[in-house]
Amino acid sequence: MAVAVTYEFYAQTYVGGLSESAFGLALPAATRHVRWLVGGTEPADDELEAYQRAVCAAIDAFAEFGEGQVGGFSIGDFKVTHYEDEGTTGEEIATDAALKELVGTTLAFCGVC
Repeated sequence: MAVAVTYEFYAQTYVGGLSESAFGLALPAATRHVRWLVGGTEPADDELEAYQRAVCAAIDAFAEFGEGQVGGFSIGDFKVTHYEDEGTTGEEIATDAALKELVGTTLAFCGVC
């Protein structure tokens, strides 16, 4: 059974700043990402809030950066990217943010090392 994160939890407990519609758009990617990060392990009761906070952290990252490459800007039709080989992705930022919320739980290293 997948752990659901509600907008109420995001806004009141996590104290996230996204609108409900922006939250809803980022939720599927964030839920999928954290589920992958913990190797599909279901959180124990005492780890549930940390798991939900990890999903919220991933929501914020995906809402701000998307899932692809991060870097660059555009002004009108002029576009500059800073991808190079050292570029990062929204997924990497979401991973870092989610892992910070999972510190101290058994979930932190269940999936990805």
